[in-house]
Amino acid sequence: MTPALGILEIQGLAPTLAAIDAMEKAARIGVVQCELNDLLGVVTKIVGPTAAVEAALAAGQAAATQCGAPSVKAILRRPDPEARKAIESPPTFNPLIQQEVVFIPHDSPREHASEEPTMAAENALALGFIETQGFTAVFEAIDTACKAANVQVVGKEKLGGGYIAVIVQGELSAVRAAIDAGRQRVEGLGKLIAAHVVARPSPSVLALLPRLS
Repeated sequence: MTPALGILEIQGLAPTLAAIDAMEKAARIGVVQCELNDLLGVVTKIVGPTAAVEAALAAGQAAATQCGAPSVKAILRRPDPEARKAIESPPTFNPLIQQEVVFIPHDSPREHASEEPTMAAENALALGFIETQGFTAVFEAIDTACKAANVQVVGKEKLGGGYIAVIVQGELSAVRAAIDAGRQRVEGLGKLIAAHVVARPSPSVLALLPRLS
């Protein structure tokens, strides 16, 4: 049976990663890929049984809303093979922004999601995301965050329109303290898009993290 294809488009990278975490924890789905666009958005494509995809999309949209990010979702219950040629994209490098714009998890998606999702139990470290519109705000925020608690910066990603997300990791209490401190520093320097903590990141979140070069 052809699995359903779920689509969730969210404004901002940090809310997208929070939504992916929520989706994988809510239902047995596979994350196919994430794709950036020039309007500050990230579209995530997931597959699985229809009921699982519906549950995952609802959880993902709720997580995006909690982060204060606009989102839109859709489900293709029996996607046409020809249509998937346009829906799914190969790894793509955008020379204008000098970075990849299509992210595919290291592990292939669980098309039928027959097994229990393996939550990253071995990964005891929490993740924290700070995303702003404007470099000054995110630089000040991440400096404040790192000074406030023992965390490590593990990734940075730029979207269109001046959106920049920085990801930190560490013990849960430290990440919470760091993100709280960083969030407060943004005021007056730029627009806060999202400040979010994931206690036990799901496998696809870990596989999709933008890495520092």
